[in-house]
Amino acid sequence: MFKELSGAREALDCILQLCPPLSRTEELPLAKGAGRVLAEDICSPVDLPSFNRAAMDGFAVRAADTRGASLTAPVYLDLGREAIPVRTGMEVPAGMDAVVMMEDAVRREREVEIMAPLYPWRNVSRVGEDISRNQTVLAAGRRLRPPDLALMAALGWRDVRVYDRPRVAIIPTGSELVSLDGPESPGPGQAYEINGLMASLYVQQWGGRPARRGIVPDEKELIKETIRETIRGTMGPGQAGREADLILLIGGTSVGEKDYAPRAVSEMGRLLVHGLRITPGKPTAIGLAGETPVVCLPGYPVAALAALYLLVRPALKKMARLDDRLKTVSATLAGKIVSRPGYLTLARVSLKGDLAEPIMTSGAGRLSSVARAEGIVVVPEESEGMEAGERVEVMLIE
Repeated sequence: MFKELSGAREALDCILQLCPPLSRTEELPLAKGAGRVLAEDICSPVDLPSFNRAAMDGFAVRAADTRGASLTAPVYLDLGREAIPVRTGMEVPAGMDAVVMMEDAVRREREVEIMAPLYPWRNVSRVGEDISRNQTVLAAGRRLRPPDLALMAALGWRDVRVYDRPRVAIIPTGSELVSLDGPESPGPGQAYEINGLMASLYVQQWGGRPARRGIVPDEKELIKETIRETIRGTMGPGQAGREADLILLIGGTSVGEKDYAPRAVSEMGRLLVHGLRITPGKPTAIGLAGETPVVCLPGYPVAALAALYLLVRPALKKMARLDDRLKTVSATLAGKIVSRPGYLTLARVSLKGDLAEPIMTSGAGRLSSVARAEGIVVVPEESEGMEAGERVEVMLIE
């Protein structure tokens, strides 16, 4: 039996306290900066534009020379001296302060007929009009988009300093598991190890750097040794010297004889949470191995997915300094959802227009129910379920 079950909110607060925003930074070429979080303010070293620039094709003129011009009483200016041809983006010649659009002018042999008056700086982008020298154009903490990086390039930057991504070591456990990367196929009583793949893909999608370890058999000392190697800075192949900011220990999280994950964490540090009032995902655990946060994910795929969304995603987003808001849509339940009072229930649903059709509210091992689902409806702990016809918020599965 679990000694004491924690609520979802309590567990989330626990992991968030263990995972502060990262202060490490790295410098990248602009071309690799999209989606990363800016680590310093960007101040412009120049005015943009750096010269008075024509905003239209036409003729650069002095606005005062066009006073009184109209269709019935045009003004005539000398071509090349008082009216100089310009194209969009060209520098406006010194002494000129406006551009007459082509449709308001007729070019003659040696003069230009102006049929509309202009005021100073009409159709001209002035020096510093877009950005002025020393102006802060991008603030630290901003998630960089392609237009942001293009702006930096226009100001002369070639590289950008961003916050590092959280390094997440993923350790699958289970003597019955077979690696997808190996030559063997599962035999009787065996299965492919898939939770590590799912966790790795989500870690990458949520702003982290995943490093998958090999499968560790159900032996407590082997699990502890793998955690020690990870803490010492050997996250996995090609990851030597890089310490993990977070460890995801997958499988063996319940209270059975071979469920060693929580015990291994407890013996290496502190087990802070073991067992949650959520379904699926009850056998989830949180702790510290040394000073490294560890989340123990259940071996059943749907339960692992629930814990990834409820705990790992917010923790990663916080460490990576990213917005953790989930995309949701409003829908009408097409069928009843039954939930267990006192437990937070995550019910998988498919979306058909405005309807949310419950797929399954139990069965933590049935990954196909998630593959068929577009979203999840979260039923609060105090509720006994939801009736068909109720309006609900559907959390979209990323």
